[in-house]
Amino acid sequence: MGEGLTDRQRTILRYTVGDYIASATPIGSRAISRRHMLGLSPATIRNVMADLEELGYVNQPHTSAGRMPTDKGYRFYVDELLELDALTEAERKAIGETLEHTAEPEELFKEASRILGRIAQQLSLVSAPQLSSAKFERLELLNVSSTKILVVFSVKSGIVKTIMMEVATEVHREKLDEVSCILNERLSGLTLQQIRETFAVRVKDVKDEETGIIQLLLSSKDRLFDDIWNWGHVHISGAPQAARQPEFQKPERFRAFLSLVDDEEVINHVVENRTGAPGETTVTIGQEHREEKLNDYSIITSVYKVGDVVGTVGVLGPKRMSYSKIIPLVDYMARAIAAMLS
Repeated sequence: MGEGLTDRQRTILRYTVGDYIASATPIGSRAISRRHMLGLSPATIRNVMADLEELGYVNQPHTSAGRMPTDKGYRFYVDELLELDALTEAERKAIGETLEHTAEPEELFKEASRILGRIAQQLSLVSAPQLSSAKFERLELLNVSSTKILVVFSVKSGIVKTIMMEVATEVHREKLDEVSCILNERLSGLTLQQIRETFAVRVKDVKDEETGIIQLLLSSKDRLFDDIWNWGHVHISGAPQAARQPEFQKPERFRAFLSLVDDEEVINHVVENRTGAPGETTVTIGQEHREEKLNDYSIITSVYKVGDVVGTVGVLGPKRMSYSKIIPLVDYMARAIAAMLS
C-alpha cells in the first residue's frame, strides 16, 4: 500500500497526519506551509493534499476545512512514515519504581495498568499470562504442622503456586513423599487445563489411599489447578485521562466510550485475540477491528512471555493518538513486566 506515492506526497501526508494528531483539527495547506518550511507554496501543497484525498489517504470534513487522515492514511503513516520517540528518563523511572515496589503478581498487573494509563493518557489494558496452557512441572507436599500441609505446585513457566490444606490426622514425611511421587508421575507433561479436566480419572485407583490426601486434592482441584492469576480479568486503567481527549467532548462520543469501557466481552476479545510474537508490537486501526464498537479507535498491544505462557499489554484510544510515543511505551511496559516475572 502506498508504493506509488511520490516523495512529496509522502512528506505532505506525514505532516498532515502528524499535525492532526497534535492539534485534533483538520490541517490546511497554509498551516503546513507555515509550520514546516518545505519551500512549497500553499497552492502546491493544496494540490498534493487533493491527490492524497483522491487516493484515499485523507478526507475533508467539509469544503472549506482542511484535511484529516483516513484509516488508510493512519495505516500508511504508522507503517511507513512514523519516527518513534524514546521514553524519557522520568517515564522509565516511574515505570521501574512502580513495578519494583509490588510484591504480588496480581498487584503488579494492576499497577502496570495504572502507570501505563497515566503516561499514555489513554485507556490501558494489562492481562496476566494465560496459565491454562502452561505445562505441569512438579508438585511437592510439605508438613507445616500436625494438621496442615503445604501444597507447592510449579509449572514450567517458572511460576509457583502454594496452597495450605487441613488434614484430619498427622501425615508423616515418608507418606507425603510417596503421594507426591505418584502425582508427579501421573501429571507429567500435562497442561493445567488437562489436569483440571482429567485429574479425577488419573487418580481414580488411588483416591482411597490411607492418608486421604488424594481425596483432599481431588475435592480442591479447581482451586489448585486453576489459573493462578485469574486470566478472566483484564486490568483496565486510564479512563479519566482518556475521557479528556478532544474526541470525547461530544456527549454521544463520550457515552460510546464509557459503554466500551464497561463492555467486558469486547475488552476481553481485544486482549485474547491479539496477534504477534512476544516482543512484537501490533497496531490495529479503525475498521481493521472485527468489533464494530472499535471502529473509531486504535489499539496498540504487545505480547509478553513468561516461560511458555503469554500475557498482553495494550493501549486503546482514538485513532488520533500519539503513535510515536505510545508504541515504544507499550513495548517497554511489556518487557518490564516480563522481566519482573521471570
